[in-house]
Amino acid sequence: MPVRFTRLIVTAAPALFVVMWATGFIAARLAAPHVEPFTFLAIRFPIAAALFALIAVASKAPWPSPRLALHAGVTGALIHAVYLSTIFWAVAHGLPAGVSALIVGLQPLLTAFIASGFVGEEIAPRHWFGLIVGLIGVGLVISPKLSLASIDGITPATTLACLGGTAAIAFGTVYQKRFATGLHIASGGVWQYVGASLVMFAAVALFEDGRFDGTFNAWFALAWSVLVLSLGAISLLMLLIRQGEVAKVSSLMFLVPAVVALMAYGLFDETLNLVQILGMAVCAAAVIIVNRRRQAAS
Repeated sequence: MPVRFTRLIVTAAPALFVVMWATGFIAARLAAPHVEPFTFLAIRFPIAAALFALIAVASKAPWPSPRLALHAGVTGALIHAVYLSTIFWAVAHGLPAGVSALIVGLQPLLTAFIASGFVGEEIAPRHWFGLIVGLIGVGLVISPKLSLASIDGITPATTLACLGGTAAIAFGTVYQKRFATGLHIASGGVWQYVGASLVMFAAVALFEDGRFDGTFNAWFALAWSVLVLSLGAISLLMLLIRQGEVAKVSSLMFLVPAVVALMAYGLFDETLNLVQILGMAVCAAAVIIVNRRRQAAS
């Protein structure tokens, strides 16, 4: 029974991860009017660290050595703190959501490039083709969000911030694979969120006033972000990185804008046209192309 359950989790992990990760953009939109972005993350990350600590103690998980704990902290600072804070900051300072999604869509390509040199993963021509197809699909999905009317928000500062966040999660994913793959998800997660928390405490002290209005939307977005994203989605991401090549894992990110578009259509009555639907199909095709060898081998 435990073996079958584990296999079921591994099989379902990619789809669950995409859906969970996509809800993060919905939660961010819900929280934006009620709490400053750095403050939101500075509250979220320590709570996630405490919950992971409880899970680690309850499951008697092995704790990492100081060296591995440091690697986990660096991973958390990159994947959680730097990535999320820079994207949130750029959008809060006027970068159109569609442009930010397009920039973040570069992440699988950047991850594959870093992985080929840093962890020695072989990126076949077919993989590069699939990654480029995925980027085209992302462009189609977010195309209705791009307009000349919002071009004022595209500044060197917001663009560089978004590019920096994209580079952070790409490098953090490869860093996790190279230095911290063997960590237990719970005990390793504690140190990831410790590293992320330290970065966000500094960011709040330097740039924000700590505004949090305590409304239902603010608390709901925080609870959802901690339980579904920080615990659920990140645990699945660590599992996927452990099980497969980081370039293939990163290709799943191509599906996130499509799922976000579907959620926004249902929740906020945003547009969903034939071009976006075509983009979703292209994104799905890209993931199939990149992951075909692994599926055939299984």
